[in-house]
Amino acid sequence: MNLPDPTQLATPFFILAVIAEMLVARFWERAGYEPRDTATSLLMGFGSVVFGVAGAFTFLAAAHALAPYRIATIGWSWAAVAICFVADDFKYYWWHRASHRIRWLWADHVQHHSSQHYNLSTALRQPWTSALAPGFVISLPMVLIGFPVPMLAFVGGINLIYQFWIHTEVIGKMPRWYEALMNTPSHHRVHHATNARYLDANYAGAFIIWDRMFGTFVAERADDPPRYGIVKNLATFNPVKVALHEWVGIVTDMAHARSVRDAALYLLAPPGWSPDGSRDTSKSIKARWAAFRSMEPAE
Repeated sequence: MNLPDPTQLATPFFILAVIAEMLVARFWERAGYEPRDTATSLLMGFGSVVFGVAGAFTFLAAAHALAPYRIATIGWSWAAVAICFVADDFKYYWWHRASHRIRWLWADHVQHHSSQHYNLSTALRQPWTSALAPGFVISLPMVLIGFPVPMLAFVGGINLIYQFWIHTEVIGKMPRWYEALMNTPSHHRVHHATNARYLDANYAGAFIIWDRMFGTFVAERADDPPRYGIVKNLATFNPVKVALHEWVGIVTDMAHARSVRDAALYLLAPPGWSPDGSRDTSKSIKARWAAFRSMEPAE
């Protein structure tokens, strides 16, 4: 079954939505845009499309090789598409979570978090180096289950479109029932925040229920507004540096490692890991924050 690429159809909407939010930003401080930051996000998005071609071909080749071993052949129906979408989103949750906990994967994903602004253009700030951290591997079990590759591509595109609109400060809270079930701007602002309270939270793509189920949900609080970016923000708008800075850091650390074990952990341990514990990880930052709060007088 031939289906259109949802992201191609949505591209005009993306452009119009960014322009509309820019107009709002002129009158409302919460939707702030910084021209150089926005330009970097747009260039990152364009580069992601260009460099993503190699990853797409690699996935297609792997899927073609695995297809003879699938345990079933799932036909096209609305029910099958719905199940595929939910399964794909569940897969996305775990890949996204791993991308924050394994430095190798973080080196690719950090590019999306590198902006200190949070607006619709930030959604377009996508990585250039996904071929070095091949997320397609986690989709291969769905091929073995029997979902058609075009169906996987279609639901993946729908998920990507859904995640676009939640990158905004213009929208406050959605209705309570929606906030309970779905990922929303409020939930995703938490995910992009560097506040200690919000680190390592809200990995959901479309359904926030995964975070609620697996203990990674944190609600946005009015008394602790999100601060965006990464723990050590970049002092550059150069898209090449944005794309490669963490990879350079990994190579540098591994080159100076004192043992094979340390070299491996610089690649596979959480971001910020160091042999002597002298660097901050999200865990150590949260532990200090929790200790500080425990010393505060009770309200």
